[in-house]
Amino acid sequence: MKKSEWSDKQLEELLRQMPKIEDHRNPRDIYQNLSIKKRKKSAWLIPGFAATAALLLFFILIPRFLEGTQSFDSAKQEESSSQEKKSIADDKSSILNKEEDGLSGSEAKMMMSEMNKTAIYDDEIENGKVITYWIPDSQAQILVPVSIVVPPDDNKNWLTIFTESMGLLKEEEWGLTDYYPLNATFELDELNNTVIVDVPSDHKYGDGSAGEMTFLDILQKTIASNSQINNIILRTNGQPGIEFGNYGEMDKLDVNREGKHGYFFYTPDGLETTYLVPSTNTFQDINAAFEAMKTDQAEGRLAASIGPSFQIKEFSIQDNKLIINMDGSTLMENTPATVYSFEAILLTAKDFGIETIMVVNAPIKLLGPFDLSKEVKVPLAPNHRPIE
Repeated sequence: MKKSEWSDKQLEELLRQMPKIEDHRNPRDIYQNLSIKKRKKSAWLIPGFAATAALLLFFILIPRFLEGTQSFDSAKQEESSSQEKKSIADDKSSILNKEEDGLSGSEAKMMMSEMNKTAIYDDEIENGKVITYWIPDSQAQILVPVSIVVPPDDNKNWLTIFTESMGLLKEEEWGLTDYYPLNATFELDELNNTVIVDVPSDHKYGDGSAGEMTFLDILQKTIASNSQINNIILRTNGQPGIEFGNYGEMDKLDVNREGKHGYFFYTPDGLETTYLVPSTNTFQDINAAFEAMKTDQAEGRLAASIGPSFQIKEFSIQDNKLIINMDGSTLMENTPATVYSFEAILLTAKDFGIETIMVVNAPIKLLGPFDLSKEVKVPLAPNHRPIE
């Protein structure tokens, strides 16, 4: 066997360069196992000693390597956790800063949220055109106004946009009756301030009193909501008049802009959507409308829209402005339900010819996207639904 080229000194020097090992045994016990006699090692012991040293190195270095890896991973986790805590702290600090300005954290967050608004306002449409459709509910008991915004087109009038957009409505997805597009053609006679409605001879709008009333009501409300047209001319295949089973033949229809409705909550079955729907009857004044809006309406399953979340102490009207006084000590929660109540009041005020609302002594400054410390304009149209 070839003699090892390693000397005792070289082996000792190699062992000194190894990582420090802490041995907790008593030094006396260690030295008892070592021979202090200097004698020549047998040649066959040297390779065994080298193998033992290599094995010793393996068991010494591997735990330290694993420990180093775990320390690195732990350090990364601590750094990530530290950054996450810093982000949370920054968010809390931001909210606290807003609270110092008089806003709670929830109010500050809702201030930037538009999802709680249901209606369309004039600062949102830019140059777009607002069209309102009246759609029967799932049981065809009431008509729900649904409004869309379409891009501007100087080459099209409102009636053209109305007819072209009918097929884009998603009534069933919205929890309503699939009623559009209407089985009729529409023509605008601007000279005579008239809309001409022409149905085919096989139309179904004359079958049953409920169907007839719904069709005629939709025509009136549609024209009144989207134009200043006063008259509707009815035709069948280009010939004057439409035959209705209960009303007989009708060749024209007056557009009645009665106004003075109160707005209530309507929620379709199986959905969490809240629509703001006008009452079927009208009210003598806005005070009577507000009083009615505090209770549910049996007809059409309309729910009260003014509840404990928005209590009006007193109000007055000055120059088309509704001034609402509230009890500052009354609890007002900044929730979607309270936002809907405020919008129901806004839409009701609009129906009575009011242009702006001022809330005095409000318990909170911000209600969803509304700043109650400033005058708020009434909406352009209710129940906005985006379309493609």
